[in-house]
Amino acid sequence: MRYFFAAVVLILAPLTAHAAAIEKLRAFIAATHSAQADFTQDVLDQNGKRIQSAAGVMQFQRPGKFRWTYQKPYEQIIVGDGHKFWLYDKDLNQVTVKSLDAALGSSPAALLAGSNEIEKGFSLRESGTREGLEWLEAKPRSQDSSFSSVYMGFNDKANLVVMELDDAFGHKTVLRFSGMQMNPKLSARQFEFSPPEGADVVGE
Repeated sequence: MRYFFAAVVLILAPLTAHAAAIEKLRAFIAATHSAQADFTQDVLDQNGKRIQSAAGVMQFQRPGKFRWTYQKPYEQIIVGDGHKFWLYDKDLNQVTVKSLDAALGSSPAALLAGSNEIEKGFSLRESGTREGLEWLEAKPRSQDSSFSSVYMGFNDKANLVVMELDDAFGHKTVLRFSGMQMNPKLSARQFEFSPPEGADVVGE
């Protein structure tokens, strides 16, 4: 089964190395309006065994616009255009569409590509240090979220480089970012999507 994560991105936060993780996240949300990075994504089962890997490029522009292009193992595109959420599977030639609010809710995408009101949708707490990173935990306030907890790890240069997402099935999704560009000028076309001719469209 293919495992999709429609969410967003990890960004460099230009802060001091001694700032707390929650402070870094708040500053990132306030200062970062757009971003682009390469990413890898691993899904682990309840025993920590890797059951799926993927890689690609992500871009976002706040509020509510993002594009994740999965290049391997399958070609997939996930787009948030500010109003609707689109997921295109090239192999299946299928497009899933729904309202952006319904797709995001209290999801990780709302943390990074959403509005400035982080703590409206999430409760935040410091989560100590691990693997040389300083961590925070974000727990969605809504019961409708696909994830029970989201962890964010900052390095000693105050860069947010890892996200870990725990879901209701005991799986953990680990996202790592590289080549991050902060506040690049992104074309509006990057956040537009039209179903390819002949594609099966499911949803709204």
